[in-house]
Parts: sequence; structure tokens; C-alpha cells
Amino acid sequence: MLHAKESEEENTIMNIIVRQFETKDLEAAIAIWNRVVDDGIAFPQEEDLTEETGKAFFESQTYTAVAEEEESGQIYGLYILHPNNIGRCGHIGNASYAVRADIRGQHVGEKLVSDCLVQAKAHGFRVMQFNAVVKSNMHARHLYERLGFVQLGTIPGGFRMKDGHYEDICPYYHEL
Repeated sequence: MLHAKESEEENTIMNIIVRQFETKDLEAAIAIWNRVVDDGIAFPQEEDLTEETGKAFFESQTYTAVAEEEESGQIYGLYILHPNNIGRCGHIGNASYAVRADIRGQHVGEKLVSDCLVQAKAHGFRVMQFNAVVKSNMHARHLYERLGFVQLGTIPGGFRMKDGHYEDICPYYHEL
């Protein structure tokens, strides 16, 4: 688990722990995930999760974690970790991160990505690869680069935004 203590004077949340997903987190996790899906600017999925599909989705991952505010128990974000491919490429992990919209910019994403790197190594992955980081998602790209991810190039028009236009995507990798 990662702990973070942040100052209330900076109007930030306090005592965030990143821990393994539990069934009690399902409603909050679905709400956060679906908001990112509905925004249509970061995740490739187009369908919202329901209670049934969400439970199956989160539990089918190699590892799912949530960012919880320790005192209140509120869930502020989550990630899913799974293989990027199968067989001879099964040692490469992939992950997706979602942070509650009203607290973005308060380093919850950094806590999630940092914990994910630890969990990926613990689960036997040797490399993390992100296939479809939208080029205009500068906050995520800067975070990944600050944490040691390397951009592999650019795929022109690789992501269809919610409004229908296409944006470039930037694959990234990180050796564990």
C-alpha cells in the first residue's frame, strides 16, 4: 500500500492509500470508470459498466486497486492491471487508470501508477506497455514520463474521440 499525507491548506485530500479492490468498492469504482468512458477522451470502451458487468470486469483483471481516503473511506480512483498480450508476450503488462473528476490534479493518479508498477512486478510482469495514450492527454503523458515511461512513437489518428474526430495516440513502455 502507498500512503500519502497532503496538506488541507492546499485544498487536497489526505491520507490516500492504494489497496486491492474489494466488492464493497464496486459502486464507486463503476461510477468513476463510467465517467471516464462517458467523457470519451481517454478510454477505448464505449459501453458503461453495470453492476453485473463491472463486478465481472474488475474481478477478471490480474489486479484491480482503488485509491481510498483513509479516514472517510471514499474511493477517489482505481486501476486495472492485466497482460497486454498472451503467450510469449504475456510478460508485458497493461493498465488503465481512472480518477474521480472532481479531484483530478491532486496526485491520486501518480499514487495509482506508482502502486501499479510495484504490483506489476510482483505479479511477474517484466514490462508495462500502454497502447493508446491520447496525445492531447498531457497530464497523463507528463506523469508517465516523470515515472520513467518511454514513448515509442505516435500512431496518427489512432483514437476516435467522443465527438467523432480522430487524435493521435502515443504508446509508452516501462521496464520493471
